[in-house]
Parts: sequence; C-alpha cells; structure tokens
Amino acid sequence: MSNQRRNLYFYYPPDKQLDEKLEPLFKLAKENNFSIVENAKNANIIISVGGDGTFLQAVRQTGFRQDCLYVGIRRDDEAGLYCDFNLDNYDEMVNSMMYEELEVRRFPMIETTVNDESTFCCLNECSVRSTLIKSIVIDVYIDDIHFETFRGDGLIVATPTGSTGYNKSTKGAVVDPKIPCFQVSELASLNNNRYRTLDSSFILGSERTLRLKVIQDGNDFPVIGMDNEAHSIRNIRELKIQLSDKIIKTVKLKNNSYWERVQRTFL
Repeated sequence: MSNQRRNLYFYYPPDKQLDEKLEPLFKLAKENNFSIVENAKNANIIISVGGDGTFLQAVRQTGFRQDCLYVGIRRDDEAGLYCDFNLDNYDEMVNSMMYEELEVRRFPMIETTVNDESTFCCLNECSVRSTLIKSIVIDVYIDDIHFETFRGDGLIVATPTGSTGYNKSTKGAVVDPKIPCFQVSELASLNNNRYRTLDSSFILGSERTLRLKVIQDGNDFPVIGMDNEAHSIRNIRELKIQLSDKIIKTVKLKNNSYWERVQRTFL
C-alpha cells in the first residue's frame, strides 16, 4: 500500500462489543505504520465495519469522497457484496495492504436532481414510491422523448452494483459493474387499455438522461429512496437521473472478483 495512504478512518454503528473486537485490528494497523484518525476528512482510507448497508452509509456520510479508497469489512452474519474482508480475518486485510495484494475497483454512481434544484448521489439505487394506498403515475422520458406512462407502486433506478439489491428482488438483471450504465425497474406496474408500460427492466447507457415526471393527482409526496435512506421531499414534480462523472474507488483482493462474490451470495 502506498505510503500516501496511511490514514485510516473506521465507520461503524456504536457498539461496545464491536469496539472490543476491533482493538486487535487497531493495534495491528498501528504496528504496521498506519494511523487511525477520528475525523473522516483526515483519512485517505475509509473502512466500514458491517454489511453492505453500513458500507453505503459510510460512503454517503463521508461525502462520496473521490480522493480516498473505501474498504468494507463484514461480520459473518452480514451480506457483503461491497465487502472483501471478514472481521474475524482482519490480519489478512493488513497483510494484503502491506504486500500489494489488492486491486482498486471503480464503481459507477448515478446523480438524481429533484425539481431541477437539489442533486443527490447514489451508489446503489434511487427509487420513487407512492406513500399513499393508491398507485403513482409517472411519465417516463428518455433523452426528452416520452417513452411510457407508468402507473403502479413505483420505479427503481439502479447502478450496476445496485442491480444485486432492491432491483434484483423485482426480477431486474444483475449487471457487470464494468459496464457504465443504469437500469430502470418497475414496482407492480398496472397494464391495461389506458396505461401501458414495457413491463420489464431496461438498461440505459452512460450518455442517456432519464426524466421521471410525477403526475400531480394527489400523490404529490412520494418517498424518494437514495440507497438505504428515505427522503421525504414535498411536492415532487420531476426527477432527472444520469450516470455520474464520479466513481467510488474500493479495494478488492486480487482473487475475489465481483462475479465470485455474486456466486457466493446467491448460488
């Protein structure tokens, strides 16, 4: 590991037992000339301890840093598609960092602009769902061309890495993260003589712009999901979603590819 990347910041929920379990890792890191910092702004390696949900929070809470690496450590009972390391084998992580047994992975993100005002980054997915016990109606535009009018529970727009999450549960495709794209999947679409959708997921390339215009029929306060956080924004009129120029850099073991992790998780 480069001498320029020696400042570690650990992100995890407060947990006394976890604190005790991490002490040997902290000690081992210091013995190998790594510094542990209390403020994420001073770090150039940010380590999340937990499953994929914790990793997403670590990235979001530290501002989607472009100038540092993210590392995920999972516990045995947690899913870890973003996490290459296991907490019970922490010495493997330190040894890998010391002896250059790691590769840098670059994960694409999407940017969502709400009402042409506020822009949010998402590493996993952005979803828009009805908060009422009624369907939500959304006009779907691709590059300013009206594609379809959706009526149902909502829509999910997922990154390639996010394709294994909420998107997969709706029968969306699992996408290789080396492909710069994003995927749109439906939640319980209503198809009849008045409303007609593609009724399947579709994938858009990196140069495409997706616009979701919410029809104001009383369902004006949908829940906007940004990764694993819900944002309640009043009077949603339009979402503009594009592939971001930003990426998240993570480290992986050389013998642990994305598809090997998918295989372990689902097969």
